[in-house]
Amino acid sequence: MTRPEVAAHPAKRMPGWMRRPLSAPGRSAEVNALLDELGLSTVCRSAKCPNRGECYASGTATFMVLGTECTRNCRFCAVDSARPAPPDPGEPVNVAEAAKRMGLRHVVVTMVTRDDLPDGGAAHVVATIAALRDALPDTPVEVLVSDFGGDAAAIGSVAAARPDVFNHNIETVPRLYGSVRPQADYARSLRVLESAKEAAPGLVTKSGLMVGLGEEQAEVESVLADLRAVGVDIVTIGQYLRPSAAHLEVTEFVEPAVFERYAAAARALGFSGVASAPFVRSSYHAAELADGAANPS
Repeated sequence: MTRPEVAAHPAKRMPGWMRRPLSAPGRSAEVNALLDELGLSTVCRSAKCPNRGECYASGTATFMVLGTECTRNCRFCAVDSARPAPPDPGEPVNVAEAAKRMGLRHVVVTMVTRDDLPDGGAAHVVATIAALRDALPDTPVEVLVSDFGGDAAAIGSVAAARPDVFNHNIETVPRLYGSVRPQADYARSLRVLESAKEAAPGLVTKSGLMVGLGEEQAEVESVLADLRAVGVDIVTIGQYLRPSAAHLEVTEFVEPAVFERYAAAARALGFSGVASAPFVRSSYHAAELADGAANPS
């Protein structure tokens, strides 16, 4: 698939709060070498995450399974959209091996959307959870999954594997779905999160959204209320950054004070874990958020 053409406009000037110092190399070379050795992908690389340098330097990464090509064409995402290769049956064990050798204390696994597979890739995610449990029985596992096309059996199978955190991102406000993620559906994404709770009572669920795409503050607060209504425990809110000229433009660099307002609104709604700041991403400091949700003060 190819992305729709996006009209060229001058880039918005990056405000001071969006500028970060370069990270020291740390363990970056070690992490890159290990990923290459085991043939693994990370969302850090594929999605051009702005926190990649910091995370790799500290010896962490978010694994991305089921390939590097997504069957959808969301206009905010840097992951390639194309016909994917068949799943690699050795990938779950390799993810577990990498996590063990990296000494991760909290493992995050995400996936590309695989609408081409009968179960959307759910069995592969379950196999990855199982491999991690075998290799690292005391290490929490967090999965960030697609909507599986709304397939209740697929959602239930992943929830029944009892990851420590089940994450599915809502991404944006309902009004913007048509332009931001046209192949997704807001109500369906809410149902994914609700279904996971129903399939595995007590399961910690998590979701996240981007701002700076043209949403109103009241719309963001309405999304937060919708997420709490389906029992979501942890929420992340971060600034959208345009990966390339072929993607949606940033309409606004949201000021830190607005992120603080969103955080306060989320806490007032009862979320047990909240991260809201410009550079927040779904898996950024995931261990600390999960710890807070498991042990609320």
